Amino acid sequence: MNRQIETRLRVMTWNLWWQFGPWQDRAAAILATLKEVDADIIALQEVWDDGDRNFAKQLAGDLGYHYVYVPGAKMNDIEMGNAILSRWPIVNHDMTPLYGEPDIQENRVAIYGEIDGPRGKIPVFCTHLNWQFHHSHIRQKQIADLFGFINSKRPWKFPPILCGDFNADPVSEEIRMITGQTSCPGGNLVFHDAWRFINHAKSGFTWDNVNPYVCDSYEPDRRIDYIFTGFAMGRGAGHLQECEIVGNSPVNGIWPSDHFGLVAELRY
Repeated sequence: MNRQIETRLRVMTWNLWWQFGPWQDRAAAILATLKEVDADIIALQEVWDDGDRNFAKQLAGDLGYHYVYVPGAKMNDIEMGNAILSRWPIVNHDMTPLYGEPDIQENRVAIYGEIDGPRGKIPVFCTHLNWQFHHSHIRQKQIADLFGFINSKRPWKFPPILCGDFNADPVSEEIRMITGQTSCPGGNLVFHDAWRFINHAKSGFTWDNVNPYVCDSYEPDRRIDYIFTGFAMGRGAGHLQECEIVGNSPVNGIWPSDHFGLVAELRY
């Protein structure tokens, strides 16, 4: 009889808020938080690149990690993209653009990294969907594009991990598409919501008015950042064990980002 896997994989997702607010001071707080969390794989959104410096490259260098980065939107000649950082080599990577309407084009993309971990390769996806409340119809089409991209990376021997800022509440149609609670765009591709899987009815807000950067938006507290995992495989590979909010307090008086991060542990 095969024993259940006991070793763990630690995965984090976090929106870093581009170069908004006191971004140079925030950089140190972001790095300190990442060091404290000590995740094996880190999915990042709103990562800046000014042409001379890339924040994903900078963080990866400070952590001693590998990284891949893909640009999305551009503001004032400074890119805002997605990145995957990994303790272990990223042996393959790819990206895809996501649906956008001509008059509401936010240049959303998804990035894929195949991580060569010590106990087998891990398929990881990171994305950031349209942000406005009334863009659910756009986000639903972006999920369809995203699922097509994920399915194109089959087969895998470890359940896929999907991370990002989805800008949608758990009860929204787009999130229900991911978790199989409504029409699913990906055939038999369905994910667990890590926070809900572990914490059930707890709020899990990642956009929270306790954060001073959020207060000025005059928006309600929301859970919009997610780690999704495919169904567990042999010996419980990919089975969720823990999920918690991180980056939800200041570092030396500086709040690292307007979003809180999320970290999950899986059997690996």
